[in-house]
Amino acid sequence: MGLQFDFKSRRVAMVRDQLVARGIQDPAVINAMQSVPRHLFVDEALQAQAYSDNALPIGYGQTISQPYIVARMVAALRIQQGVKLLEIGTGSGYQAAVLAEAGAEVYSVERIKPLYYSALKRLNKLRYFKVKVKYSDGTLGLSEEAPFDRILVTAGGPDIPYPLLNQLSESGILLIPVSTEQNGQRLLRFLKQNDKWYKQDLGPSNFVGLKGAYGWE
Repeated sequence: MGLQFDFKSRRVAMVRDQLVARGIQDPAVINAMQSVPRHLFVDEALQAQAYSDNALPIGYGQTISQPYIVARMVAALRIQQGVKLLEIGTGSGYQAAVLAEAGAEVYSVERIKPLYYSALKRLNKLRYFKVKVKYSDGTLGLSEEAPFDRILVTAGGPDIPYPLLNQLSESGILLIPVSTEQNGQRLLRFLKQNDKWYKQDLGPSNFVGLKGAYGWE
């Protein structure tokens, strides 16, 4: 019980010191980040570091993003209760859980098979049954479930995969790190209105490279 209480205290401190102190104010984001047990989305050997202010490895060259980055991306998506969201890059499953807690109906795609299986097992064990995970090339999207109100890409690509643009609903938001080289990324938000695209540059970002047919092969 003491250990669990310690993790809860660390989670509260994480939200206060890393998120609120940096300007994250969306109540849905704050509540979601306080609710999801981040330490259960990393290897047991790394659980003591789970609420630290940095990314952590999850294997296969992938990471679970820094808490502030997760919160920043969820806030940028302007989540509303019941929005249909496609996440490209399930990874550990942590951000999918946060998105679900914030109110989204989450579809998540992972192309690394061991990560897909571990994330699916973890999300089911923690009873995030509303997160639907698929093993596939995320740059192709998920056409059988489209359109989506929100699309989140959690890796940096050379350009915006056009299948994702085609799967976004009217008034939808697409968030993706982009760079023509595998460094110097910018986090871009695209708003779709009347079949037109409005791009917003949200600043520099640093994510692993997006792999797939419309990413870095």
